[in-house]
Amino acid sequence: MTTPARTEYLYELWDANWDDGPLGNYKVLAHPITRKTARRIYFTRNGHRPGFVDRQRIEADGEVFYRPLARTFHLNPPEIPSQPKPPSLAELKQAMADAHPDRGGTDEAFIAARARYERARAATPAVPATPEETQ
Repeated sequence: MTTPARTEYLYELWDANWDDGPLGNYKVLAHPITRKTARRIYFTRNGHRPGFVDRQRIEADGEVFYRPLARTFHLNPPEIPSQPKPPSLAELKQAMADAHPDRGGTDEAFIAARARYERARAATPAVPATPEETQ
């Protein structure tokens, strides 16, 4: 009985939220290696067109910048960077109050702070009222 060949991968750290809002929605993509030569490692990108990277460089550094896609590929899965905790609604409300023109802020700063607060408030699920509160 023969054992199947182990599939090797090139890894990419991808920010799934790259075009909408703050960065930090990371995931690691695995691209199967299809062939290795002395100079190149060939792989497929999400089952689509093949690509290749410089084998000597990626084996020496552990990562290589892939110019056609402006992405960095890794030999081993990269660590996902730690993500800062988003501010709470209370913190956003305080920032909005601090940016108010009556408290020394500017109109632009207040409008931006209010927009951040309103977006966070809309994204926060509503907590149902307890029976005692509804009476």
